[in-house]
Amino acid sequence: MDRLPRHDAASSAPPAGAGDALVLFMPSGRRGRFALGTPLLDAARTLGVYVESVCGGRGLCGRCQVEVAEGHFAKHAITSRADHLGPAGDTEAPYRRRGILAPARRLSCAARILGDLVIDVPAEFAVNRQIVRKRAETRAIAADPATRLVTVSVSPPDMEHPLGDADRLIAAIEAGGEWRGVWIDPPLLATVQETLRAGEWTVTAAVHQDIARPQLIALWPGVRSAAFGVAFDIGSTTIAGHLVDLSTGRAVASAGTTNPQIRFGEDLMSRISYLMMNPADRTALTDAVRGAIGTLIARLCAQADVAAEDVLEAVFVGNPVMHHLFLGIDPQQLGQAPFALAVSGPVRLPARDLGLSIHPGGRVYVLPCIAGHVGADAAAVALAEGPQHHDDITLVVDVGTNAELLLGNRDRVLAASSPTGPAFEGAQITAGQRAAPGAIERVRIDPATLEPRIKVIGIDAWSDEDGFDEGIGTVGVTGICGSGIIEAVAELFLAGIVGADGLIDPDLASRSPRIGFDGRVASYRLWEGSIAVTVTQTDIRAVQLAKGALYAGARLLMDRLGVDHVDRIKLAGAFGSYIDPKYAMVLGLIPDCRLDRVSAVGNAAGTGARMALARREHRAEVEALVRRIEKIETALEPRFQEHFVHAMALPNGRDAFPHLAAAVSLPTPRAAGAGGSARRGNRRRATP
Repeated sequence: MDRLPRHDAASSAPPAGAGDALVLFMPSGRRGRFALGTPLLDAARTLGVYVESVCGGRGLCGRCQVEVAEGHFAKHAITSRADHLGPAGDTEAPYRRRGILAPARRLSCAARILGDLVIDVPAEFAVNRQIVRKRAETRAIAADPATRLVTVSVSPPDMEHPLGDADRLIAAIEAGGEWRGVWIDPPLLATVQETLRAGEWTVTAAVHQDIARPQLIALWPGVRSAAFGVAFDIGSTTIAGHLVDLSTGRAVASAGTTNPQIRFGEDLMSRISYLMMNPADRTALTDAVRGAIGTLIARLCAQADVAAEDVLEAVFVGNPVMHHLFLGIDPQQLGQAPFALAVSGPVRLPARDLGLSIHPGGRVYVLPCIAGHVGADAAAVALAEGPQHHDDITLVVDVGTNAELLLGNRDRVLAASSPTGPAFEGAQITAGQRAAPGAIERVRIDPATLEPRIKVIGIDAWSDEDGFDEGIGTVGVTGICGSGIIEAVAELFLAGIVGADGLIDPDLASRSPRIGFDGRVASYRLWEGSIAVTVTQTDIRAVQLAKGALYAGARLLMDRLGVDHVDRIKLAGAFGSYIDPKYAMVLGLIPDCRLDRVSAVGNAAGTGARMALARREHRAEVEALVRRIEKIETALEPRFQEHFVHAMALPNGRDAFPHLAAAVSLPTPRAAGAGGSARRGNRRRATP
């Protein structure tokens, strides 16, 4: 279905056509005309309206919920009615039966436009509320950047020695002895004479030297000392950027934002599927991520009071799909075996080729990818955390919708990815949401009373402490995020409500009214308010599937390395940094290890990007490291399914957890047949 041109909220309403309708989205105020029959989600995407769509519009997640505001809106000249959307069909029916989709709400992927509409996007499904938790980790990096400033005095022109101004400039730069064979970036040639005279023959040059001949990329009159670079970690969910002083290697500003590509699909495969169905929209995904990066660069510069023309370098990391889309490369080959990368080595190019809002002569470096499912972000994590520098067997896990794992020591390093899916992001969970104010992020359950305590993002107090009720009046409780669902399932297990098989014991309903059934699905009510937050048997199964896939990936690496335990575990990434290591191990998300040797390392991918920005030798190091890392393709490994089946149990059905048992009082396994009635409707075979 062809879409009509976009119209911003500030524009006057375009004239109606015979076969189109005016659609206004609130609270953003964006509006436009669309052909009748257009899916409402497509209209939102076209206008850049954030509607959470985990599955990419395939009707599989139930997250793209909206409401029709009915009535005549004179200000907007719209009469909006519920029947201006097509009737609900089979896609929405199961979500209504399970109580996930309220009677007044529709799934925007399944609802088609039949007339003028005012659409409200509920706050809990507006992903731009997400808190981006990717800060610059404190790490000293000895600066030796690829781009450096040098101030020189150039001899004025002389009729007896008729060298060109640019030639004398190069001679002055090379006279210092640091560079040889300097050449000038061609677009800069037209400005050399004007700049030399403006500076009265004293100028500051920016010279870039990575692996090729040194290149003059920028020139200013007089003396100048400010030189900065930006380092970006482009994640499928969030984008984090850091502004770095190239003379010190220190981050002077950090900022993050939600990746706007989310409106085309939550996870990587959803975006690839979207492109397969809408190949003409590839540039839209590229423009979306580059636009977000441009906005972040402006924000970083404003924070540090730095001019954009003082930003001379940019370094980028990301998973293979993000890597390709940022560079304007079609990622569809990554969606099918053999998962071929268009380019795996490092990419070096001028910033102007990507339309970046830094100095026009600035240079871009993109770290190499390891393999089709293990990208430049994993390479940056390896650079930052350096398992290759130690004797200890170290497991590094970057937890996300597609978990990336590194295992090894100075002798050997292996890498793999594991398809955990979006459950850890709060998706595919009944009351799940992203990390935003109002989301439950911490859970404790009393094993004697079976009563919960919760902590909510945006409120300092726990639910049984002073100040919580006042905080709820402002923030509310809107759902549960990834760290919250991990702790909830682990606490349900530790309290004996859930068995090692992941099944809720319905016999405990006599002890607590919080345990019951939502239809045929057993559940535990974690919070009762304007929005009820329950953990259902289906939610627990989604967590089991996700953690089972991640653990199976780790075990495959251990098999290949020939070890039965790991010495250290490092949890990387925004989500990994907010997981309590104890609960990660209780859940069986990670292998058994001494708890004091399990640590969160923050945004390691961003740290690796900063290292490559601040110091040239780190680029050579990561390029050599990527060549020696051994890639394990989990999808092709015959033992993946075996490990996965055992990993479905809490914490595991076969592997022992002696370190965990020494630190945590694990519940006694149920007798055979206990809690059997909880199995109603849950006998389907799990697949990763």
